[in-house]
Amino acid sequence: MIGPRRAGPGVATRRPDGGAGRASCSRSLWLGRPDRRIAATTLLAAGTAVVLWLVPHIAEAHVVQGNSSGFRTGFAHPLTGPDHFLAMFAVGLWGAQMGGRQVWTLPVAFPLIMVGGGILGILGVPIPGVETGIALSVVALGVAIALAWHAPEWVALLLIGIFAVFHGHAHGTELPRAADPADYAIGFVVATGMIHVVGIGVGLGLNRPLGGRLTRGLGAVIVLGGVYFLVT
Repeated sequence: MIGPRRAGPGVATRRPDGGAGRASCSRSLWLGRPDRRIAATTLLAAGTAVVLWLVPHIAEAHVVQGNSSGFRTGFAHPLTGPDHFLAMFAVGLWGAQMGGRQVWTLPVAFPLIMVGGGILGILGVPIPGVETGIALSVVALGVAIALAWHAPEWVALLLIGIFAVFHGHAHGTELPRAADPADYAIGFVVATGMIHVVGIGVGLGLNRPLGGRLTRGLGAVIVLGGVYFLVT
């Protein structure tokens, strides 16, 4: 009776998974390269910056003629206000740092709640301490990032919801009288979402290198910015 042949010491054996094993190994090597992740994040941020520049010109063709200034003004407001920009960037950065559902729940909830705050501002409903609340939002988000605080999702959503009301109210009260409110709201919501995307991209790129210390250091810089807004 002839048994199964066994490979001798000099005979190479074929892996049962064949090329699948090599492909898995290649993916692992690629995903394990921090420099490639950082490069991909840089490309994402650069691409988003280009989109930030292009969107007002593209969208202007789709808004009602005569009201395009409303969209453009609303779109420019978060980008030209450093306190707004830092807070919205920090929301995306914090969500990426925590990971899981928070990567998308925080950036989605913030602009939606901000619209409600914007409506209050447009209607003239007073909210005390709006500018202080905006500055405190930058400080609080920076502290959360610097401490790598993985808050429960409901706590994180509650915090950014409160901050979003302040930011939205500021947008609404600064609405130009001649601008169309709907176009203005669309403009600042689109800009806010894009700033969130930049924050998420940077956060995902910086989470792994140096054990996340780069992200935490960036959070400390955001805190300093918030303190500056508080005292000036």
